[in-house]
Amino acid sequence: MSTYTYEDIAKMIDHSLLNPILTVAELEEGCELARHYNVASVCIMPYYLSRCAELLRGSTVQPSTTIGFPHGGHKTAIKLAEARQALADGGTELDMVINISRAKSGDWPYVAAEIKSLTDMAHLNGAKIKVIFENAYQDDAAKIRLCEICGEIGVDWVKTSTGYAPTGATIEDLTLMRQHSPANVQVKAAGGVRDLDALLKVRDIGVTRVGSTRTALMLDECRKRLSLYPTPFGKAAPAGY
Repeated sequence: MSTYTYEDIAKMIDHSLLNPILTVAELEEGCELARHYNVASVCIMPYYLSRCAELLRGSTVQPSTTIGFPHGGHKTAIKLAEARQALADGGTELDMVINISRAKSGDWPYVAAEIKSLTDMAHLNGAKIKVIFENAYQDDAAKIRLCEICGEIGVDWVKTSTGYAPTGATIEDLTLMRQHSPANVQVKAAGGVRDLDALLKVRDIGVTRVGSTRTALMLDECRKRLSLYPTPFGKAAPAGY
């Protein structure tokens, strides 16, 4: 059994606030929750990113958002405009969706050029980028090719899914992505990591980030197993978390 600290686990979690029906009050509470539990980042709807960055200022929790989300079909120029705005709003991590249609068509030069343009923009501005494959729609050969492209470009993470496709992260996909990505490219699991045991399982195969709406549940359980004093958030997580 692997050993871990609370911080090891908390800093694996991107607290997800992407459900389109979340209210402003729920977004505010979600940022407060993420700061309270000292997670890696809050991944929030783009329109609220500047406020998220303000709420997280002074903490080690990173403000992040999505680009081309959730279907990836935007023109590259639109994705770049989204990224530019996100960086101006204080975003330090960007989760971009590839052009799924182009990948399904085998147009790898287009896919690679788009990923590179967004990666270059992020890195020039001191930000990091996670590239979402949406594995539900890719065969293994395409997943491997995407890992190779991302490795050549030097993205920060390859990521399984958006949470809006029929399936999310699987152990098989995460293992494949880790095997076919260079050591400097990390792997993020999204969709399906719903409790601490699932998080520990993907951690053991080399995953360094997970997207989660069940942050409090997992981290309260982590503290319990480590025999740490509880740090109750004080309120139940809002509907949609």
